[in-house]
Amino acid sequence: MTSTDETEFRAWVEGPLCEAERAMHNGDLAPRRALWSSNEPVSVLGAWRSAIGQQELDALFDGLGETFSDCTSFALELQSCCVVGDMAYTAGLEHTSASVDGEPRTYTLRATQVYRREGGEWRVVHRHADTVSE
Repeated sequence: MTSTDETEFRAWVEGPLCEAERAMHNGDLAPRRALWSSNEPVSVLGAWRSAIGQQELDALFDGLGETFSDCTSFALELQSCCVVGDMAYTAGLEHTSASVDGEPRTYTLRATQVYRREGGEWRVVHRHADTVSE
């Protein structure tokens, strides 16, 4: 890994990836879908819902689009990341204020994601998240 690889990866995480998460919390799943791999394997072990494979992932994303709205803030507190060749991971805390099923909520998730470089572009291939107990 070069420092350029990690710098470029961090810029992608803090830019397009975070923007896609904000959009998802406003009910717009298109940016998030665009950043996820369309190749198997893909998986989500989510705080609220899980999915294994493209078919389950599509159903999960459809449900999230119907669940979230009115995002007033989303911030990723990146705690760790690493790039090794065409694979990378992030681990951090996601601080979110948005409506969930029409009810305003503020919560923090611990989230770890795995990425694969496909055709020169980073794509999310796995997500694990759980709620942080306060």
